[in-house]
Amino acid sequence: MAEARRLLLAALLVLSLAACGGEDEEPEATTTAAAATAPAGEAGTCRSVGQPDPKQDGGQDPPVGALDTAKTYRLVVTTNCGEFTITLEQAKAPKTTASLVSLAENGFFDGTGFHRVVPGFVIQGGDPTGTGSGGPGYSTVDVPPPGTAYTEGVVAMAKAGFEPPGTAGSQFFVVTGADVGLPAEYAVVGTVTDGLATVQAIDSLGVGDGPPSQPVVMEKVTVESE
Repeated sequence: MAEARRLLLAALLVLSLAACGGEDEEPEATTTAAAATAPAGEAGTCRSVGQPDPKQDGGQDPPVGALDTAKTYRLVVTTNCGEFTITLEQAKAPKTTASLVSLAENGFFDGTGFHRVVPGFVIQGGDPTGTGSGGPGYSTVDVPPPGTAYTEGVVAMAKAGFEPPGTAGSQFFVVTGADVGLPAEYAVVGTVTDGLATVQAIDSLGVGDGPPSQPVVMEKVTVESE
């Protein structure tokens, strides 16, 4: 039964994860309540906030150049459930990590929500519209090698089932299961190296395959490098 459930979730992931680099769909906003702006709570707890307003779909320019390979880049994601840090792995996805840094520096992710939480599987965000169909207006491709494992804390990029392996827009997911058994089709961009308790708190709000039981908002995504 456990293996069957894992395969079913993997199939749903292929159908549901959308990179959506340039679709012309109109956002289907269900609420216009603004997100609260109080400081983030302790890791492992979630403050109650409103659903964020949808932001513009697309309209972003791809990064001009690559990241400095001599540096380590991190994305610090501040949410109403606390903070977590993604250490980017340029070698695995040079084009996509450069894109994420550019988007974060432009404030693209700020005030967006985690629109999909599947407990014990993934938490997914990065869609400006909050509908699961939005993106930056362009895509990158970094094909993961065969045998890539999607284990707890791995951060990879969402894509639609019809898109080639490694295609990415702005939607990313954090794996919350020990090993969710996905095929090597999703560009791996890094690992959660701090704040896993925050990720687990978000995961605990999942009620199936869809939005969490209460809004989870990325209030700020900050780039660090050294």
